[in-house]
Amino acid sequence: MAIHLKPMPVRSRALIDWVNQSARLTKAHKVVWCDGSEHERGRFTDRAVAMDVLLPLNQVLRPGCYLHRSNPNDVARTEERTFICAPSKDDAGPTNNWMAPDSAYQQLGGWFDGAMHNRTMYIVPYVLGPVGSPFAKVGVELTDSLYVVLNMGIMTRMGHAALDLLGESDEFSRGLHSTLDLDPKRRLICHFPQDNTVWSAGSGYGGNALLSKKCFALRIASHLGRKEGWLAEHMLILGVQSPEGQTTYVAAAFPSSCGKTNLAMLRSPASLGGWRIFTVGDDIAWLRVGADGSLWAVNPEAGYFGVAPGTSEGSNPNAIAMVQRDTIFTNVALTSDRDVWWEGLGFECPEGTVDWQGRPWSSSSGRPAAHPNSRFTAPMRNNPAISPNAEAPVGVPISAIIFGGRRASTVPLVYESFDWPHGVYLGATMGSETTAAATGTVGVVRRDPMAMLPFCGYNMGDYFTHWHMMGRKLKRPPRVFMVNWFRKDRDGSFLWPGYGENLRVLKWIVDRVRGRVDARETPIGLLPKVGDMELSRLDIPNDQVREALAVKPHEWRAELDLQEKFFASIGETLPPELEVQLETVRTGIEAGRLLFGDDLWNLASRTS
Repeated sequence: MAIHLKPMPVRSRALIDWVNQSARLTKAHKVVWCDGSEHERGRFTDRAVAMDVLLPLNQVLRPGCYLHRSNPNDVARTEERTFICAPSKDDAGPTNNWMAPDSAYQQLGGWFDGAMHNRTMYIVPYVLGPVGSPFAKVGVELTDSLYVVLNMGIMTRMGHAALDLLGESDEFSRGLHSTLDLDPKRRLICHFPQDNTVWSAGSGYGGNALLSKKCFALRIASHLGRKEGWLAEHMLILGVQSPEGQTTYVAAAFPSSCGKTNLAMLRSPASLGGWRIFTVGDDIAWLRVGADGSLWAVNPEAGYFGVAPGTSEGSNPNAIAMVQRDTIFTNVALTSDRDVWWEGLGFECPEGTVDWQGRPWSSSSGRPAAHPNSRFTAPMRNNPAISPNAEAPVGVPISAIIFGGRRASTVPLVYESFDWPHGVYLGATMGSETTAAATGTVGVVRRDPMAMLPFCGYNMGDYFTHWHMMGRKLKRPPRVFMVNWFRKDRDGSFLWPGYGENLRVLKWIVDRVRGRVDARETPIGLLPKVGDMELSRLDIPNDQVREALAVKPHEWRAELDLQEKFFASIGETLPPELEVQLETVRTGIEAGRLLFGDDLWNLASRTS
């Protein structure tokens, strides 16, 4: 089947051949090259509305906004159906699902055979990273989903810019996607790192179907980064600006449900007037060693694919402002005046609302109105706090890396690593505790190293080694910190208020980077002196802050045993440096227990 290339100027013979091959395999009824223009977006949107793929919202309240409802069996990433199809199982490592490449191609090839015989194949060329940046990479996704096309138009730099950057080259990420019949039994997301290729079948959900996102920008890119000497990380990037106008850039990694997007778009509380947060990115960072020996980062994406529930004026006012226009909402509730609603929006659900499946809903329905994983897709330009350097081709210089998880005990509010190898250890051991609502058990720690466990495209032990190797290339490595906004007291109440007040912790981190404050050494890292934290007009007693910073030996003894067990699961590829770090902390904790006992040991509070 020959492909008519007009109106897009395609110079890459490899791209033309691959598109022809894929169109023949899927027997596409029609092939459309996407140019990324506003005119095209309007045309595709009208078609999606006519096909009931999108429902128009109230265009007075939310101009350019639409609602999409997924199949109820297709509402989240399917990690159990996601595979790294590396040449050997050892290449994928113990934390990834593995399938032999030939087997994956054969199985998916059978599914794709004729999958688009009565459908349109949309060809979506796109750029990840600012156009003109040395970070930039080209990808092309072939899909039969208008929903995917319209989301890709928000999330990436789509169209002519990608083909111009590609030129005659054959170096681009190849993504083939079909929703098929949305049968969970015929659902696979397969990554072929050695081929720079992703094949995704049987799902229309963002994380499974927007192949630019987790599939390319993390799983494939992490493999490319290891080969080419850079990092693809599940990290936000933000700038912290002082009242004097000095901006410090920070990258931060958090597992899900730890407030990542809220931190990326944090608005300064009135009590910290003059401090501001600027968003470079909320989800993914590509990091390279710059000519000056520092670590530089770009956000490869052009939009935000955020979780709606819990987003409110209180938790994230910038996100609320951002989704007022030109946004696609997925699986949220629809009010009688055709506006959106979700749990945690900050006000009661209006009467006459229908839920995410279009069913009448009230507070007595016994089910959530919006799906817990409902989403918004909004362009980066909508963010009121967007950084003026968000599109800087060279990126921004990273002065601090933050790791964090959801821990009710053990991990202090904030502490700093001793050096880069110790920082790698902090990231490698980070995790979050489960809740009763999620699992039926409380306090079970799930390790998620660097928040990359579901997204690393190769062996996790080799990934840790790559972090160590990156550190050796850095003449001026960023400081590394651990934070925990979620520590609780004996009554189960949070010790730290969180949200906008987290800027106080960021301020201490910036002060450490800028050499303005000292810290107290403990076996786990460098902790703040309470007197060095900005606590003015914060309505909690200093003793509560000290408790949030407490290091308790009996908790850390249990924690280190769990870390040791996790390291054992990685196997022979675990770098020995991590085992040395663990044993060093263990020795220090035991010495501290002998000196101070098991009830409470907090050098920071004792010397503040």
